Amino acid sequence: MSNARQLHEAFAKVWDNLPGWGQLAAVNHTSIGRRFMVTGGIFFLIGGIMAMLIRTQLALPEQTIVPADVYSQLFTMHGTVMMFLFAIPILEGLAIYMIPKLIGARDLVFPRISSLGYYCYLFGGIIIMSSLFLGIAPDSGWFMYTPLSSAEFAPGPGSDFWLLGITFVEISAMAAGVELTVSILRSRAPGMTLSKMPIFCWYILAMALMIVFGFPPLILGSVLLELERAAGMPFFEVAGGGDPILWQHLFWLFGHPEVYIIFLPAAAVITTIIPVFSKRPIIGYKWIVLSIILTAFISFGIWVHHMFTVGIPALAQAFFSIATMLVAIPTAIQIFAWLATLWVGRPSYNLPMLWVFGFLIVFVCGGLTGVMLALVPFNWQVHDTHFVVAHLHYVLIGGMVYPLIAGLYYWLPHFSGRMPSLRLGRWGFWMTFIGMNTTFLMMHLTGLLGMPRRVFTYEAGLGWDGLNLLSSVGGFIMTLGFGLVLLDILLHFKFGKNAESNPWHADTLEWATGTPPRSYNFASLPEVSSRHPLWDDPSLLRSIPEGKHALTEIRHGRRELLGTEAISGKLVSIFHIPTHSWWPLLGSLALALVCVSLLIRFYPLAIVGCVLAAVFLLRWSWENGAHPKMAPPTPYDHPELPLHSRTFDGPGLWGMIVTLMANGALYLSLLFGWLYLWLVAPNWSMPDTSPLNVPILLFSGVLLSAMVFFYHLQVRLLKQSYDDGLERNFWLIGFVGLVQTALLVTVTALAPLELQESAHDAVLFVMLAYLIFHCGLGAILTLMQAMRVRLGYVGSAFPYEPIVLRPWWTYTLGVFWSSVAVFIGLPMVWG
Repeated sequence: MSNARQLHEAFAKVWDNLPGWGQLAAVNHTSIGRRFMVTGGIFFLIGGIMAMLIRTQLALPEQTIVPADVYSQLFTMHGTVMMFLFAIPILEGLAIYMIPKLIGARDLVFPRISSLGYYCYLFGGIIIMSSLFLGIAPDSGWFMYTPLSSAEFAPGPGSDFWLLGITFVEISAMAAGVELTVSILRSRAPGMTLSKMPIFCWYILAMALMIVFGFPPLILGSVLLELERAAGMPFFEVAGGGDPILWQHLFWLFGHPEVYIIFLPAAAVITTIIPVFSKRPIIGYKWIVLSIILTAFISFGIWVHHMFTVGIPALAQAFFSIATMLVAIPTAIQIFAWLATLWVGRPSYNLPMLWVFGFLIVFVCGGLTGVMLALVPFNWQVHDTHFVVAHLHYVLIGGMVYPLIAGLYYWLPHFSGRMPSLRLGRWGFWMTFIGMNTTFLMMHLTGLLGMPRRVFTYEAGLGWDGLNLLSSVGGFIMTLGFGLVLLDILLHFKFGKNAESNPWHADTLEWATGTPPRSYNFASLPEVSSRHPLWDDPSLLRSIPEGKHALTEIRHGRRELLGTEAISGKLVSIFHIPTHSWWPLLGSLALALVCVSLLIRFYPLAIVGCVLAAVFLLRWSWENGAHPKMAPPTPYDHPELPLHSRTFDGPGLWGMIVTLMANGALYLSLLFGWLYLWLVAPNWSMPDTSPLNVPILLFSGVLLSAMVFFYHLQVRLLKQSYDDGLERNFWLIGFVGLVQTALLVTVTALAPLELQESAHDAVLFVMLAYLIFHCGLGAILTLMQAMRVRLGYVGSAFPYEPIVLRPWWTYTLGVFWSSVAVFIGLPMVWG
């Protein structure tokens, strides 16, 4: 045991967070995941208080407890807080906390990105909430439909708080999407093939990829609407050639996948808990995996069912109605698998299972009303009534909050080393369950009776009075239930009984990390040959902390993970990851400065913030690869496996590819907006000739093509261990890239674009800005590679980083020529 104790002490020196203020530099996934969950819980309480103010106002007819303008702000902020600041971030936090422990890893592969994501989430949430406390919160609804949110009808800064704050928060979600995708695919324990991966990880992988593809449309929409409000570019204004319906398309291209982004992690919790308390493996593992993939795929094809009443063609209504009903099939597969597992198992009805059964009842009811809303005639009747509000809450509370609390009770012993209180927990469940159904069942009825969703008061005698009073009473009962759950959780940290190492006799590896877990999770990393490692080999609970498995060398002082192949789980390299870092905090503070400066319309300060953010983030990127703070050559390098910075493959390359997938979704959303306005906008005007200087633009493209070809040639030579002239060639590519970027700036500056009168010109300007950013950043990063060659961080012995940058240049070349074809070529042919 003395050897094991020494091993743990050595690991703790490398992996533990810094004391005091140094906690702000923490990048450990356990710390970051907890911060996400605690912060999300605080926002949940704030959103709940706003909900109770709304229910108090609606409890009786003709009340004036909350004025109309304040009610509109509360209505908007309640939905915004619950959807953007609670639901997704708290589930991201759970995923960040759990994934490395489930796949047998010590951390996520990009820990600094997790830290940046948290700070962006925190600062973005503070920016959004500050608008409420300043009395200037947005009041156009949480989905900010134009023209209600445009400058003409929302002239104050409220909408700007929403647009800039939500865009800031979305950076956090995108960071988590990239981080989780690459970590699940590349850092699983040796032997853990995709078919042996815990089912929880399949759900989170699907969620992460949906974030990667689903969030960019909203980011683009928010940027376009803020440009319209701040600079007068008429993307959504009919008079200038825009169309307000474009905002709805961009919002719901994000908004409906978001429902399943929320549901899938919750279903992951349910699918993890049921087998443990049923004492048998989940039935239909492969069918569940298939249903997860189908759910993720179909969810991107049903966004228009939110827009049945805006005048879309009948054929489109029929298509999206059928697609909406189809998504019930993969969901039903999962429900039948859960029920079958309970049926053939020997379930023990512990506290987490109460919330599981509550989920099954409430979520199925919410799903049934969802199928009703998929029917176009019925949707027309109840659109924008309390029926839709009730359906939404049945799905979100039943489909997300109940599983979240079930998972919270299930993993409480893991978080704290103590068991929860059964008595207080049961009281909390029953009050929440009764109150929730009382609240929203009544709202189904008021909706069927025609009560609109946004009214702040109503006349007596419409048949809504008693139902609204019951609904409000139920809301306060539900709030008291959540309060008891919170009290139980807080008290359990002080008074809960000490937990065993695996109190529920679970099957997954997180229970081998200790209760509470160590900062490095596993002192040794095991080989996994089963979907249920702790059931098939209970000795892992002892052998892992005793250092009986792989990667127990820590004298080098690096934080290291095992790198495996994406499908087979075969061990291929060792990933070295960063330790404590202040750059995420500094970068997020600079980005927050940009947001605040844009809010107050003080643009010189915004430029300063952009420069600071670029400096901090580029300096962050400098500490990678063979940098002395990362993995310089040492006597303790592993002779049997290479460090990833000495190879041609590694997490950075995968991270770049996944990031470019998200980038591509943003670009495709821009193309969609261009084509939509061209084909649908009533006052769209296409000029006879392009306002851009096409010869200079084409010459810029030729330069870019030659430069990308030359870069690919350098990478090919580097793969052949030939690095003669590498520094010189990178300097050349970088400087030519700056020239090419300058040509694009020249094209933009010389173009007679009427940005405030023409949606056509405004979209062209956004396209050019997009290209300038990509070309300019690629040139700067290449110049940095040249400097790293000079310092010995890049070369034939360390070939990794130029390979990571190569997809960026390939993508930039692709979007350049596709932009020329779509934005200039198509109008010339069909204009």
